[in-house]
Amino acid sequence: MNLNSLDLNLLIALDALLRDASVSRAAMRLRLSQPAASHALQRLRDLIGDPLLVRSGARMELTPRAQALRAPLAQALDQVRALFVPDAFDAISSDRHFRLMMPDLAVELLMPPLMEKITRVAPHVTIDVVPWRGPAIFTAEFARTIDLVISIGDAFKGFHRQRLYVDSDALAVRRGHPVGARLKKREAFLSARHVAVVIRGQNEDLIDSWLRSKGIERRIALVVPGYIEALHVTARTDLVAFVPRRLIAALARQLSLLAVTPPLDPGMDEQYMFYPTRAQMDPGSIWLRQLMLETGRELDRRKM
Repeated sequence: MNLNSLDLNLLIALDALLRDASVSRAAMRLRLSQPAASHALQRLRDLIGDPLLVRSGARMELTPRAQALRAPLAQALDQVRALFVPDAFDAISSDRHFRLMMPDLAVELLMPPLMEKITRVAPHVTIDVVPWRGPAIFTAEFARTIDLVISIGDAFKGFHRQRLYVDSDALAVRRGHPVGARLKKREAFLSARHVAVVIRGQNEDLIDSWLRSKGIERRIALVVPGYIEALHVTARTDLVAFVPRRLIAALARQLSLLAVTPPLDPGMDEQYMFYPTRAQMDPGSIWLRQLMLETGRELDRRKM
C-alpha cells in the first residue's frame, strides 16, 4: 500500500462502514450523501484489495478481512484523536518536577503558602527554586529549563507576564534602634549607615539608582547579595536597610524589626510571574500558575 495515497477521511469512512455494515447508515453517520459514501467504499476496496461489504440477500455483510479490521481500526483512530487532546494533569498522582527562578524575597513571601497548597493537593510534586541571577544568565538554553520566573520588570523573550502582587519600600531597623522613627527625616536618613542589596546580575542596589536620579547619595556601609541577609544584619546592628515592606512585615516578629517610612518614597513595585510561551497550554503549567496567582493575590489583599 502506498501511504502517500491514504486519506484520513477514508479511514473515518471505513470505520463507519465497518460499524454499520450499511452504506446508507454509514452515510448518515458521516453526514454524507449516499453516492459519496458509495464512492468512498469503492476507493477503500481499491486501496485494500478486498470488497469489504458484500450483499447477502436484502442486507450487506462484512467480509472476513473487514471483520479483522474493525478492532484495530477503531483503536488506531482513538490514538490519532488522542494526539490532539492535551493530557490532563492529575495533581494527586503526579510526580512532576517544576523549576522556578526567583529572588530571596519572593521565596520568603510566596513559597511557604504555595508549598502548603501543593502538599495538600499534589503531595508527589516537587519544586526546585533557582536563585535570581540577572538577565545575563537568561539564555535560550537556560530558559528551556525554567517553568516560572518571579521578578519585577518587563517580560523576558518567549515568556508571558502576569501580576502577582504590589509592594512598597520601607526602612528596616531593629527594635530599640537609637535613631528609629527619626529616620523619617531626611537628615537622619542621610546620616544613617545603610546596607545595600546588590543582587547577582546588577551593578548596584536599585534604590541607589533611584536616589541618584533625585540627586541623593546615601552612606553605604555594607553590600550583601540578598534581602534576607540585609534584614538579618539590620536585626543585630544599627545599620539600616531599604527593602520591600512586605518582607519586613513577614520577618518583623522573628527578627524583632520595625518598618519606618522613608523620607523619599519611590512608589509601588509590582512583582510579576513569567511563564514560557511553550507551556501556555500545558495542563501542569496551568495548574501551577493558578496556584501561584492565587498565592500572590492572597498576599496582595493583606495590608502593608
